[in-house]
Amino acid sequence: GAVAGLYSLVRAFVRRGGAPPALGPTAPPKVGLVSIPFFHTTGCNALLLPALVTGQTLVCQRRFDATEALMLIEREKINLIGGVPTVAIQLLQHPDRDKYDLSSLETVTYGGAAAPTDLVRQIDDRTTARPGSGWGMTETSATHTHHFGEDYVNRPDSCGPAMPVSAIRVVGPDGAELPTGEVGELLAYGPNIVKGYWNKPEETAATFVDGWVRTGDLARIDDEGFCFIVDRAKDIIIRGGENIYCQEVEAVLFDHPAVAERARIAKPHPVLGEVPTAVVSLAPGLTVDADTLKALTASRLAAFKTPVEVHILNEPLPRNAAGKVVKGELKARFGT
Repeated sequence: GAVAGLYSLVRAFVRRGGAPPALGPTAPPKVGLVSIPFFHTTGCNALLLPALVTGQTLVCQRRFDATEALMLIEREKINLIGGVPTVAIQLLQHPDRDKYDLSSLETVTYGGAAAPTDLVRQIDDRTTARPGSGWGMTETSATHTHHFGEDYVNRPDSCGPAMPVSAIRVVGPDGAELPTGEVGELLAYGPNIVKGYWNKPEETAATFVDGWVRTGDLARIDDEGFCFIVDRAKDIIIRGGENIYCQEVEAVLFDHPAVAERARIAKPHPVLGEVPTAVVSLAPGLTVDADTLKALTASRLAAFKTPVEVHILNEPLPRNAAGKVVKGELKARFGT
């Protein structure tokens, strides 16, 4: 797991067009901003261990706060920011962003949740930093695919190719590998895959097959090996037999400038089984109504994918300690 995290860091520098980071006591240290707990696999394997190896200085926030983060970036000359997509979104949308000197930023990376495709362009156009992303899970010891720089700008809806020490493939319900470009369950393989779940032999047998971990994510892989996550298998909505993936709906909603955060959830329906509902939070100082957002999705997506309801909040969406949206809370509030 530590090796995979270090590979991602080195590849980020190389794919940016530069040399790997200099190591040793005389090398100028990079400064990173962290708001993820170190007892999470991302905080430990993707952030803390690479920082230890490269001699990086870490500036820690107990919980992410955009105003404090802007102040810290200016004061501490932060070079690297890691976290979930909402970290980058809140920094870019902060009304006082232009009042701070953010010129020290070199890299803004995130994972743990689907990122809006337009976020990549915003980071690339509006900051000095290069955008980075990736995909992983606790079972893969954090980073398993990695995306950065020009590759990411050209494929903003991808989470990148597998790390050099790892492999990925997509399979159908029968476990057979699917052709390039088809959507199925993502499987991951490599030395960073854990052996199994502690004292849970049945769950281990069901999840780990011949060294491959069944991720529960639905994805496709293109002809150059880039992975595209479309949804969690358990979160997919089947509306009258038609599949609706989270990412495609959420990406359209985020394109409206008044939308700071968005989440697509399912609502039971007596005839169709379930229908899509959306919950969004507003960007500071901006507003939008539900009909406008429904019209936006209807103009970009098939009619059956358009949310039947859009709930608009003036407060941030509920998140856990790692910064991920807790959709269970939203379903309990709006999905019944």
